[in-house]
Formats: sequence, C-alpha cells, structure tokens
Amino acid sequence: MTAPEPTATASPSDALGDLEGELATGRAGRTPLVVTLLVAATFVVILNETIMVNAIPRLMADFGVDARAAQWLSTVFMLTMAAVIPMTGWFLQRVTTRTAYAAAMTTFSIGTALAAVAPTFEVLLAGRVVQAAGTAVMMPLLMTTLMTVVPAHDRGRVMGNVTLAMSCAPALGPAVSGVILQLGSWRLIFVFVLPVAIGVGLWGMRLLQNVGRTRAGSPSWLSVVLAAGGFSTLVYGLSQIGADGGVSPAALIGAGVALVALFAAYQVRLQASERPLLDLRTLRHRTYALSLLLMSAGFMAFLGSMILLPLYLQQLRGLTELQAGLLVMPGGLAMGLLGPQVGRAYDRYGSRPLVIPGALGMVAALGLLSRVDLGTPYAVILALHVVLMGCLAMVFTPVFTIGLGDLPPHLYSHGSSLLGTLQQVSGAIGTALLIVVMDNRAGSLAAGGADAEAAAIGGLQWAFVAGAVIGVVVVVTSLLLPSRVDAPEGAPAPH
Repeated sequence: MTAPEPTATASPSDALGDLEGELATGRAGRTPLVVTLLVAATFVVILNETIMVNAIPRLMADFGVDARAAQWLSTVFMLTMAAVIPMTGWFLQRVTTRTAYAAAMTTFSIGTALAAVAPTFEVLLAGRVVQAAGTAVMMPLLMTTLMTVVPAHDRGRVMGNVTLAMSCAPALGPAVSGVILQLGSWRLIFVFVLPVAIGVGLWGMRLLQNVGRTRAGSPSWLSVVLAAGGFSTLVYGLSQIGADGGVSPAALIGAGVALVALFAAYQVRLQASERPLLDLRTLRHRTYALSLLLMSAGFMAFLGSMILLPLYLQQLRGLTELQAGLLVMPGGLAMGLLGPQVGRAYDRYGSRPLVIPGALGMVAALGLLSRVDLGTPYAVILALHVVLMGCLAMVFTPVFTIGLGDLPPHLYSHGSSLLGTLQQVSGAIGTALLIVVMDNRAGSLAAGGADAEAAAIGGLQWAFVAGAVIGVVVVVTSLLLPSRVDAPEGAPAPH
C-alpha cells in the first residue's frame, strides 16, 4: 500500500485509489472512516506496550526470574519494534491496506494468545516478540493512510484525533493493568486484550477499504538483515548502559552504529534502481529532516522523563504501581484530549505559534521537575506533569503533520517508517542517558557522604536537568521550522 505516484494528478479519485467515496473519506470536516478504524486498532496494540509494567513482580514470583530478566518483557518488545519498523516502508508499498491490516492484527492476536497461555518465561517472551511485530506495522500504516486520504488543509485536525488515541493508550496501560491485577493472575491482562484485539480486527476487516496503489517487487534480503541487526543491536546496547555483566554496551552500540551505517549506504545504492527497503531520499526534504531532528530530541526528553517519574514515585515516595500509574494518567489524558484542539489550531495558524511556545513550556516544566524532593506535594507533581504533557501535545501534533506533509505521496510510507524507527532509537537513547546521569550523580553524592535518599533525590534532579537540556534542542529546531509547507504534487486535494 502506498500513496499515488508523484506523476499522478491531484484529483481526489487518484489520491484515494480504489477507496469508495464517502465510506472512507466521510464528509468535509469528518475524520475518514479508514483512519478511524486504524486509530482504534493502533490504540489496542499501543496500549499493550505499557500494560505489563505493573505485572513484573508477579512474573518474577511465578517464573522464578530476577528483575533484570523480567525487564526483558519490555526490552524485547522495543528491540522487535526497532528491527521491524524499518521494513514497513517497503512492505506497505507492496500490499493493500486490508492485507497490511489483517497481517498486523492477526500477528498481534496470535502473540497475545501465546502470551496468555505461556507455560514458561521463554514462551512469554516469544509471545511479546510476536505482539511487537504486529504493533510495528500499525503506526506506519495509520500515518501513511492518513497522509494519503486526508487533504493538507484538514490534516492537523485529523492528526490531533490520532494524537488523542496514541497518547491515551500508553497513559492508560499501567492503570488498566493495575485494575486487572486486582482481579487475579497476570494472565488476565492478555485474556482482557485478546477479545478486544480480535473484535477490532474483525470490525476493521468488515469495513476497511483499500487505499492507494501497490507496487511489485521483492525485498532486498541483505537490507533486511542489516536493518534488523543494526537497529536492534543499537537499541539493545543503549538499554544495557548501566547494567552489570554481559557484553559491553559500548561494543554493542558500536556494532549497531556500524550496521546501521552499512544499511544506510546500501539503501542509497538501491535508490538508483528504485529498490530501497527504506528510501532515504526523504531526508532531502528540509522540513521533514528538521521534523525528524525535533521529534528525536523531543522523544529523548519525553520518554526519558517518563521513566524517571515512576521511579521517583515508587522508590522514593513509596507509592504502589497502581497509585503511581493513576497519578501520571491525567497527564497522558491531557496530552490526548488537547490533540484535536491543537490540530485545529494548526490548520488555522500553522506550526510555529504552537511548536515554539510548546517547546519553551516543555523545557520550563522539566526544569521545575528538577526541583522535586521528598516533600514536594503530589498536587504540584501532578500539575507539572499535566503541563509537560500539554506542551508536548503542542509540539508533536504539528510536527508530525508538517514533517510528513513536506514529502511527496510516494514517500509517505518510507517517511512514516523512518520516523517510527527514530522514535524507538531516540527513546532508548533518552532513557539510557537520563538513567546514567541519575546513577552517576547519586553515586557521587553517596561517595561524598550523603545518605541514600538524599543521593537518590540529587541524581533524579540532575536527570531532569539533562532532560531540560535536551529540550533546548527542540526549542532551537522549532525556530527553524516553517509555519506551513506547500502541498507536494500528487498530494490529496481538498474534499
């Protein structure tokens, strides 16, 4: 599935391929049905990324594994996403929308069923790998379809609705799992998700129509090997920073960077014959390249900070997993609920009036979070987190829209895949960096005679400062973005 070729005329019929009229596009000002269906499916699979957070103690007891092994349930999910997403640009251009959707939801459902009945920890890990493979297809499929069927003047509003679902899903994950775990075994988490995934999958297949056109061609298997090996090794190396024993993180990171460099060089070579697995000509488009840089820095600060706050609430303030999840949930909900309003404002005013204040507010919120201590009122923490999430909504929704909008339609799938890949890598970098800063500062304070709590608070404060410094990159990049981009030739026309 891909957008129309750039030589196509900009008529709605060419832009929508074989999509049938109002069933997919809806009336003007309405979110296309195809996008609504994909948002529902993507919400289900992304919810799964964070829904296991609270179950780790139960899993450790049931399977007799330590905390480091149990964390692999999250790590292996991230590694699989990093390995699979680079291939989705090619994949989405070779199969129809319905085929890609069916493959993603079927794969995810099989992984969920496998995890629900897993007799051993290794089988549970395998189930998470299969789940992640399905999840990796959904986000690029959603973004590519949105850019194909929604005209430029309405993308901000529709992207805002997408942001609502994408932000609420990870925010609800820990809270939902906390409630389910009150009812019994951790297996109930997968038992809860499975019928929902099957229902959404069947609903989508009954109503979903194909969007755009497909191309023939076989993949470059060397590209597949280099992409899977390079990005997964890089993310794994980053996740191992600060871990005891095992292979050196520096060696893993070096090997990952080398493989990614070989992959990039090979893609440039394949572009001459129009056979790249991931088309890097997207980077020739200035606004898209700036958006990638801004989103990467933003996700480094965002995901790194999201790790810090639960650590602070649970380890230093003594909250349970459910209590910590409920405390941070309003921030995620605020980010999601603001998405549609930000999207409408983008359609009316452009990106700069939103992204620049949002970036400045993000840096300010992270700076204020660097002052938290053991006596900080929970209401203050809640308010700062809501402000941080609201500012991120002002940044992410316009940047997603303007970045992908700078590309010609035939590069939408590749642009979405590259964006998703860099999200995984930058999230791993941000998490590793902030944890290293926190641990090193805490160790330094402890060596200087500080007690354990004071050292931990000092490390946490420095980590939030590091997040604010990363946020400065977002501010600087936001000043370079245009307010709008001209619709490329072949982009979908207004309804």
